[in-house]
Amino acid sequence: MASTYCASRFQSIRRKSRAVTIGNTPTGGNHPVRIQSMTTTDTMDIDGTVRQTIELAEAGCEIVRITAPNVRAAEALRTISKNVRNAGIEVPLVADIHFLPDAAMEAAKYVEKVRINPGNYADRKKFQIREYSDSQYEEELKRLHESFSPLVLRCKELGRAMRIGTNHGSLSDRIMNRFGDSPRGMAESALEFIRIAQSHNYHELVLSMKASNPKVMIEAYRLVASLMNDEGMDYPLHLGVTEAGDGEDARIKSAIGIGSLLFDGLGDTIRVSLTEDPIAEIPVARDLARRAEYWWATKSEHCDEQLEEVDPFSFQRRDCSEISLSKNGPSIGEKHPPLVLAHSTHALPKTAEIVKEMANVQVSSKDAPVEGLILRLNKSDELTHLAMLRTALLGAVPCLMIDDHRDEFDDDSIPPNRPNLVPLLWHAQKASSDSASLARFLTLCEESGNQPVLSIDPKGLDEGVSAILANAPSPLILTLSTEIETNLISGYRELAVYVSNLGLHSPIWIRNCEESRVFPEDDLHSARILDASVLSGSLLCDGIGDVISVEYTGELNRNRGLAYNLLQGARARISKTEFVACPSCGRTLFDLQSTTQRVKQATGHLKGVTIAIMGCIVNGPGEMADADFGYVGSGPGKIDLYVSKNRIKSAIPEKDAVDQLVQLIKQEGKWIAP
Repeated sequence: MASTYCASRFQSIRRKSRAVTIGNTPTGGNHPVRIQSMTTTDTMDIDGTVRQTIELAEAGCEIVRITAPNVRAAEALRTISKNVRNAGIEVPLVADIHFLPDAAMEAAKYVEKVRINPGNYADRKKFQIREYSDSQYEEELKRLHESFSPLVLRCKELGRAMRIGTNHGSLSDRIMNRFGDSPRGMAESALEFIRIAQSHNYHELVLSMKASNPKVMIEAYRLVASLMNDEGMDYPLHLGVTEAGDGEDARIKSAIGIGSLLFDGLGDTIRVSLTEDPIAEIPVARDLARRAEYWWATKSEHCDEQLEEVDPFSFQRRDCSEISLSKNGPSIGEKHPPLVLAHSTHALPKTAEIVKEMANVQVSSKDAPVEGLILRLNKSDELTHLAMLRTALLGAVPCLMIDDHRDEFDDDSIPPNRPNLVPLLWHAQKASSDSASLARFLTLCEESGNQPVLSIDPKGLDEGVSAILANAPSPLILTLSTEIETNLISGYRELAVYVSNLGLHSPIWIRNCEESRVFPEDDLHSARILDASVLSGSLLCDGIGDVISVEYTGELNRNRGLAYNLLQGARARISKTEFVACPSCGRTLFDLQSTTQRVKQATGHLKGVTIAIMGCIVNGPGEMADADFGYVGSGPGKIDLYVSKNRIKSAIPEKDAVDQLVQLIKQEGKWIAP
């Protein structure tokens, strides 16, 4: 089906948006992707806020947001702006407004942009169940018009820009009751405010659709882009995964959400929200923006858009066949979670080292083990070492993926599968080069009882190869050839289309290897994390991916852990505690960085439990919709504890709050001993 939210899903084409100027910084249009961050200081600490704003600007931040939770804080923006400008810093300032229109009206006098949250700018979230008739809903829209119009007119008069920033965690009761807690509700919430702005001929608008769940965030942005297209709107988009947390997990979630949308051509400004020093956000955002500019400048052939059967506005895993590797071993495809493979750091002849490596990894990672070990086979005389490993590793690893780089196959080149040996998945790199080689390879796999795995280029296969694949007697596992020149996201999407057109339901293996890297010259490990996150995350969110591997970090255990983290970030497989933590701002009522670490230390062993750590009540209950437990600042030194959206304990002294959280988890039957 033709996409309605982007120009193409098979090559990266930037969405055409209008240019919106924020101060002296143009955004959207053909301008570069702008990097944004937010101060974490108390806005009333004028000197501290000025200092942090300058530090962010000097680090490469192009737009700085400052919270204005009340009129006094809004008034402080006058001095903050003056002092920043006096320091020679011209970075645009954005006032972050949530509940108070009066604060927004005041802040607009002193900053270049005002951000309002449509969920609570003119509404209060009470989690009330109420059905609105059409006439009642129209009355609510009239009320919104009256509440929001003064700010629109002020921004128009003063030449200020505005961001309509929807948060998944703070949708109004009115929206919730009409559209539900959904991406569609997020999009409609923003569009209601945009239509009011347009009624006053005001168009200096930027939109955002933030959520802590990358899947929700991606769907919301795609929906709002599509709906804007339907209404002839072309406003720029600001991208971000909110409450992403800290460390590697936060970078993965952010790269999945932001990177996936950038590849689809959506996004004009971005922020990577980290529960860390805000300076740490800048290089991550810059690396993502750099990839977007590269994708948009690189054009390639692509398949017929009409052939794709994916619904880009919902996340359904593609149908595929189930493959059972052994009686007691793992299964692949169908409803099973994606299988995690990891590449051995040792050559096949190093049998003792491989066995020792596997033993150490599996003992230390019981909840997230290596489910298949990738071994490279370069020449036939290495098969004797493989035979020894199949015996030595029995019970230690469920299967071996043989990455066969040999040019030819003979009758003895693929050893037989036996009950007392580790089962084999046999990946022949060059088997699909022609129909004769493919037919020979499939025959050998069938005779030996091993599972065939093929690398293919969906655009480069002849009819003979396609015919053999279509008539294969048993399900095949397919992956994308590492030799293709197209962008890998496009390539895997094309592979899924190709498989569907052949009438196959083959499981697909997503490989993250050296050839997957966007900028091979970058040696930083963080850059590799971004590449793996964008590739695997975007595909997993599209429902593509039944086997996954990370093969380029140089350490087996590291590769294993990163693969599981990618799956968790894409909500494709949960293997550990999920933390939702806001990045901090001037509204925060406790030290988020240290508190997040204390909560993690106490609860980080609770596999499958989601815990939200929120600095204030603004987005707290709403962003905890997917969380089992919530830790929310309710006043200076005071913490409220939640089970889902329900507040269970109020005004707990901060020094006791982590212990009380642990007790609450125990009461709810979710605690296990570390």
